[in-house]
Amino acid sequence: MKKLLKYTFTLFTSATLLFFYLVGKITDKSMNKVEVLNHYEPSQHAKQLHSDLTIADLHADNLLWDRDLTSATAHGMVDLPKLISGNYTLQVFDAVIKSPRNLNYLSNSADTDNLTLLAAANRWPFKTWFSLYARALYQSELLKTAVQNSSQLEFIQTQDDLNYFLRLRKNNSYKIGAILSIEGLHALEGNFLNLDGLYDAGFRIMGLVHFFDNEIGGSSAGESKQGLTDFGKRIIHEMEKKEIIIDLAHASPKLIEEVLEIAKRPVIVSHTGVNGIFDSPRNLSDANLRAIAKNGGLIGIGFWEEAVGSIQPASIAAAIRYTSDLIGVDHVALGSDFDGAVTTSFDASNIILLTEALIQEDFSDLEIKKIMGGNQIKFLRHNLPKK
Repeated sequence: MKKLLKYTFTLFTSATLLFFYLVGKITDKSMNKVEVLNHYEPSQHAKQLHSDLTIADLHADNLLWDRDLTSATAHGMVDLPKLISGNYTLQVFDAVIKSPRNLNYLSNSADTDNLTLLAAANRWPFKTWFSLYARALYQSELLKTAVQNSSQLEFIQTQDDLNYFLRLRKNNSYKIGAILSIEGLHALEGNFLNLDGLYDAGFRIMGLVHFFDNEIGGSSAGESKQGLTDFGKRIIHEMEKKEIIIDLAHASPKLIEEVLEIAKRPVIVSHTGVNGIFDSPRNLSDANLRAIAKNGGLIGIGFWEEAVGSIQPASIAAAIRYTSDLIGVDHVALGSDFDGAVTTSFDASNIILLTEALIQEDFSDLEIKKIMGGNQIKFLRHNLPKK
């Protein structure tokens, strides 16, 4: 009997260790793939232009995974060495809070959650296993720890922070600015006061919904496709009071419409596709694009197949061309969704492939400078909290 108990205990311990140290990494590697295609060698024009760019991406999900942001990893799409190699200036790091089972672009219930097991596998604190708010706060701490551990990362929360960082970067091109965003205000857990907690944790861009409806309103992939709830209207007013940037990624058409009716500040859509290129409930209609541009907003074009039709750089550039022609190049940005459980054809270190694709789409050098980061920096300079 003692031998059986010892064997059972050993087996249980081994299985537990295997779960906590391998499952999260295996999930990460299987869900965030870079499929290297037969890319052409970037032209001399692309290389020269790329070295002069200010590159800023509005959405990456690196914080969800069990990695050290400051160290190079053999898998995934974003880490500090990759960002430096790609000549990035700024990356928005997103906190993913909840993801439904059997995720799809048509209709998801809010009743299930895949991230409880992932939080456990990643050895996050116990309270994060069952609290969406705690998950948000913990991911903010992950980014802050990375900033503390690297002189090359600068945490940006205000316009003053951004301007200071840009001055520093003139003398150190290896510095990367980091801004914190959140993917869905279900992280509030229905508590209005938790907005203060998220703000105090450093979140300056907040997505309202993710793949399911929540207390704020309807998702493009939710069951109701509704607009703003009364609670959501209160939150929008408070976000604008605090100068938090509203992110309409994943929002239902009705939610987009109703937010724009009351928003007094420009919004963003951090990562999306456009229906004029690839028709999908997840992507924006021409009417959505025009309304967001009228608001002074910014559209981050995604890099994954369901956003732009394929993972080829040329497909991303084609979506950028379509959007630019429709609403003007000043409203177009990058919204990669790197490390967001997607497959792409390049990681952050090879973003020059997109520079080449934009050249092939006949964008001028000035237009490419705006798309790759100039528009993003200008928007943030005007719309982050002032101090």
